[in-house]
Amino acid sequence: MQASPLISIGLPVSLFIIMIGIGMTLTPRDFRQVAVYPRGIIVGTIAQILVMPALAFLIIAVFNLSPMIAVGLVVIAACPGGTTSNLFALMARGNVALSIVLTVLANLITIVSLPLFTNLALDLYMGENEAIRLPVERTIMTLGLIVLLPITVGMVLRNYFPEKAQKAEGIVSIFGGVVLAALVVALVYGVRDQLGELLSQAGPAAIALNLAGIAIGLGISRMTGLTQRESMAVAVELGIKNGTIGLLVTLNLLQSETMSVPSAVYGVLMFFFGFLLTLYGRKYIPQPTA
Repeated sequence: MQASPLISIGLPVSLFIIMIGIGMTLTPRDFRQVAVYPRGIIVGTIAQILVMPALAFLIIAVFNLSPMIAVGLVVIAACPGGTTSNLFALMARGNVALSIVLTVLANLITIVSLPLFTNLALDLYMGENEAIRLPVERTIMTLGLIVLLPITVGMVLRNYFPEKAQKAEGIVSIFGGVVLAALVVALVYGVRDQLGELLSQAGPAAIALNLAGIAIGLGISRMTGLTQRESMAVAVELGIKNGTIGLLVTLNLLQSETMSVPSAVYGVLMFFFGFLLTLYGRKYIPQPTA
């Protein structure tokens, strides 16, 4: 597949800008909170990094997905939360500070875990095609450059220009949504001849992954003693993922439009379920006091 300039150049650049936005949400106070109240971080991080990919493998077996769609589902399941998850955590009355730190930690850890889970899926579902392989070193380097570096830049900007950084956060979130929408449109056009078949495969599996992730986030958090607001933050992080990273891996690194379909479908559906989660949170979680 010949990558268009939107994918080969625009996607990495856009993701870099989005990650700067995530960095601009962080302050040293957030990291101090992690040290004082680590349970939410531990539960949320394990759920994102390990439980969600394991859930994807289970869903693949239940739905008997085709090999390429199966790999794509593992990719999006192994992706971290994105900038939008922090906004949904706020609207759903979740613990926003916890959401922000979970977003950043998951983005940093998936620099290593995402290529490992992706290659595991390739081995399991496409073992006969050894030509398709995600280069671990190149992927770690790529994700490091467009995740770790811009987050650091964003934190520096927040430290020296706090007022401007706070104003820029909303703009970056909107920018991220526009980029994801543009990528979905481009992807749909690229696979238009097989769109119906691909959606029939990826749609139900993406819905199952999203709903199960949210349910597990709420359930496991309460079982481990987290508060309502902390549980909501974990659920949001599991449900609202950084679909742009999924598209980067599948389109730029794996060069497969078909593998990109689960990330694109999930990236659209997660907003619908995110709004339902917001309605749930605003109904059942008390307004946080100052």
